[in-house]
Amino acid sequence: MMLRPLGRTGPQSSALGLGCMGMSDMYGPSDRAQSLATIDAAVQAGINLIDTGDFYGMGHNEMLIGEALKRHRRDDLLLSVKFGAQRAPDGAFLGFDGRPQAVKASVAYSLKRLGVDHIDIYRPARLDPAVPIEETVGAIADLVKAGYVRHIGLSEVGAGTIRRAAAVHPIVDLQIEYSLISRGVEDKILPVCRELGIAITAYGVLSRGLISGHWTRSQATDGDFRAHSPRFQGENLDKNLALVEALRSVADARGATVAQIAIAWVLAQGGDIFPVIGARRTDRLAEALGAMDLVLSAADLTAIEAAAPKGAAAGDRYAAAQMVMLDSER
Repeated sequence: MMLRPLGRTGPQSSALGLGCMGMSDMYGPSDRAQSLATIDAAVQAGINLIDTGDFYGMGHNEMLIGEALKRHRRDDLLLSVKFGAQRAPDGAFLGFDGRPQAVKASVAYSLKRLGVDHIDIYRPARLDPAVPIEETVGAIADLVKAGYVRHIGLSEVGAGTIRRAAAVHPIVDLQIEYSLISRGVEDKILPVCRELGIAITAYGVLSRGLISGHWTRSQATDGDFRAHSPRFQGENLDKNLALVEALRSVADARGATVAQIAIAWVLAQGGDIFPVIGARRTDRLAEALGAMDLVLSAADLTAIEAAAPKGAAAGDRYAAAQMVMLDSER
């Protein structure tokens, strides 16, 4: 597995990361044994960047990762943790809390659930509109000085917020959705990150399975947030699946899968971009790892762009109520 510096001031990270949210939340039922096997397989393949959030399954995901960590050397791994999203007992999202005291309380619980003495990269899940980003980042900086956190990251914030945060403390990476059909980051956010030496940890590189080549109309269930996602609805889904079939033609010509083409495209956008793969099964992880061997030529990139042009996706990446919470979309 290729290792790269995570931003100008960050640690050495594997070119691919493993996103663990789906092992606990949002995508319907998951299998505990398969989840643990997938984490093990990822580490054995050389993936050292493991991403979670304290609100994924209301702590379940951190405890799952904590169990997996018992079988691996802690110092070989980079634990990336998001905090700040508030949830009710029924799982509903209540908003975000970026107050300094909430930051420090959140890290205490995460350390306990993970069973570790430090978190490698700690980041607010979203911008709290009621709290200046300088206060939130300043609180994490205090945790860095105390040794509980090694590096600071951001998630789904815009160019102006990135600059303000970086003025308080070095930022190693911005976690944001980036895929063939989610390319808004390219306009203002990516240039600022590159100017400041901030890496991109790209989630949603398969658009939550939509451009994996495996999605069918009947898959989403009531326990799966995709059942209510605009890109998975009605005519939007038909148009988006047509893009997938166009990509399948490109993939077939290269002897690859659609998912591998989509992941390889993100990797080809620069050495400062790290796809975070949300695999929940070992076979899906193996498919994603296969993208590392897929070197795209200029002709391949042209064909991919023709199959899925920028702006071709139908529907927003989140429902309207969630879109308004994204500082990155302002």
